[in-house]
Amino acid sequence: MGTENQKLKLLYLMQMLYDETDETHGLSTPELIEGLAERGIAAERKAIYRDLEALRAFGLDIARLPTRPATYGLARRTFSGPELMLLTDAVQSSRFLTQRMANRLAAGVASLGSRHQVRSLKKHVHVEGRIKMQNESVFHHVDTIHEALAARRKVAFRYVKYDAEKRPVAQKDGRLYCETPVHLVYSEGCYYLIAYNEKHESFPTYRLDRMQGLRLTDTPAVRNTAIATFDADAYSARTFSMFGGATRRVTLLVEEPVMSAMLDRFGKAVESAVIDERWARVYVTVTPSPVFFGWLAQFGRGVRIEAPSDLATEYAAYLRDILEDYA
Repeated sequence: MGTENQKLKLLYLMQMLYDETDETHGLSTPELIEGLAERGIAAERKAIYRDLEALRAFGLDIARLPTRPATYGLARRTFSGPELMLLTDAVQSSRFLTQRMANRLAAGVASLGSRHQVRSLKKHVHVEGRIKMQNESVFHHVDTIHEALAARRKVAFRYVKYDAEKRPVAQKDGRLYCETPVHLVYSEGCYYLIAYNEKHESFPTYRLDRMQGLRLTDTPAVRNTAIATFDADAYSARTFSMFGGATRRVTLLVEEPVMSAMLDRFGKAVESAVIDERWARVYVTVTPSPVFFGWLAQFGRGVRIEAPSDLATEYAAYLRDILEDYA
């Protein structure tokens, strides 16, 4: 056997184990010898055993599987089969990725498993019809904003919304927004930038896929106590579809079948009190908005705003306006 081939022998063995085996699928000693021969390397049975021990000493969890004849496989990989399925489905269902990017990332995830696990992934995942982004700008925007956060500099961009003909229309007559980035948030399938606006001393949010021409500026980011103490988790919990604004403490009367939805939205630590077998009071802090009212409306009579009374009145007016359009 040539010296160069001998140097590659352990690497080829490791590659075969990584590509072909897992906790339930293994390769026998003759199969390992045959695989090495296909790569131009001759090997004996005893040498294979020594090589497997060397790979174990290196850190690979190579197990002798309970098969006849005996086979050897990687008993522990970076991710198990079910974990690979979860990662692949998460990538394919992400709205901010284009289909091309999702396919590329899913292929990268699949490369972490054996060929048997990859075959299972292809059978498991079905994503046709899921709404995807039409361009890859979000991917680059995330990178730019991370760079701005690290460099403590402002970002500049134009912000667009869509008209009735589905055309992008630049806000503020196309003028540049120049904002201090504070946090990136992933919510309801979209990435958002939470920024700090000096003029209004507020924290507006912007969807990354609606930004155009995002770039890093030379202007230093604003630094103050409001930014330093900003709680992104609390902000995300009280906003709906990242609508910003003043927060309100709200008491909701919630029917028992709807409590699961309340816990899904606000977490199990949400403050609540049982009224009777049917109803409970749930105390939340939210940012009132049309999206919040729309979220409430899906529960029909199962949720009512008890306090504050002016918010209950505003919600009733919201519902009446919708009804009048259908009258």
